[in-house]
Amino acid sequence: MYLIPPMDEDPPPEFVDAVAAHEAELRPMALRLTGGDPIGHEIYQESLIDLAGHWRRLRLRGRLTHSDAPGIYLRKRILERTKAWRDDQVYEVEVRVLRTPERQLVQVGGPAASIAFHKAALIDSTARAGLLTLADAAVAWCHAWRRAQQHHIARVIVGGLLLIAAIIQSMSWLAASGL
Repeated sequence: MYLIPPMDEDPPPEFVDAVAAHEAELRPMALRLTGGDPIGHEIYQESLIDLAGHWRRLRLRGRLTHSDAPGIYLRKRILERTKAWRDDQVYEVEVRVLRTPERQLVQVGGPAASIAFHKAALIDSTARAGLLTLADAAVAWCHAWRRAQQHHIARVIVGGLLLIAAIIQSMSWLAASGL
């Protein structure tokens, strides 16, 4: 019986949807903040791991406040991780500002194309998570799950050591009082 149930091994569909919703904005943002350095991909992935670790709390906050709590958290984590990366650099970091690619509509044509294809090219909500997005979400969730398992093991060990220390302390107190 758990007071707080453990993290699931597989990412929930809502998490994958949140990653898909913010990927187009935040992956290029991480690359821009690092000046195109490949570390931007790592910063983005580490931010996803942080999001996965706090997913239940952020999803609940988003529902209660009717806001995009996961998106706000992701932006904040990317900025914090980028700042930490810059601070860790021995030499001055040269950042080149990269232009954000403009969004392009998919051209659908030909006699076999139906009206649904034309609508799908214009409506954002028909976009589904691609393989890269699904892979990013799954890898981030797996890393967050492993961190959660390691934290659980550490809590059990510390709790056991505190219990043993309390037993030793109470036994020495009882022996000293002569009971």
